[in-house]
Amino acid sequence: MLILTSYDDEEYIMGLVGAGADGYLLKSASEDELAQSIRLVRAGEFVSHRVVVQQLYRRATRRPVAVNSAEHLTRRELEVLKLAAKGMSNRDIAQELGVGLRTVKGHFEVIFSKMGVSSRTEAVLEALKHGWVSLLDEES
Repeated sequence: MLILTSYDDEEYIMGLVGAGADGYLLKSASEDELAQSIRLVRAGEFVSHRVVVQQLYRRATRRPVAVNSAEHLTRRELEVLKLAAKGMSNRDIAQELGVGLRTVKGHFEVIFSKMGVSSRTEAVLEALKHGWVSLLDEES
């Protein structure tokens, strides 16, 4: 479900994302941005207006990450997060790693569970906040 609204209130955004919205755009989005967002949501990706990312980042910086010290992310899970932080879709990540799309989705489910988050965006923001991943291009 792609939400198109004029509201950018943090609680409203978090409620919709928490309820399972696959995307959140403001009505100020361009026609091209809306069309591309619809295609991405249909392909299983989460899309959002930059204000949503800012709201999620603010929320993430107010609470500690929930990764238990006894339960850490594997190298592969970190690799998936790094590729997601670079803006790659699940399909692109699968191709890059030479695995199936379901495998990538499975990695994200485990990552979400370990980190105590409910979306790919929150996971990436937490990983960025804690320095586990970087937006800088790095050769692996």
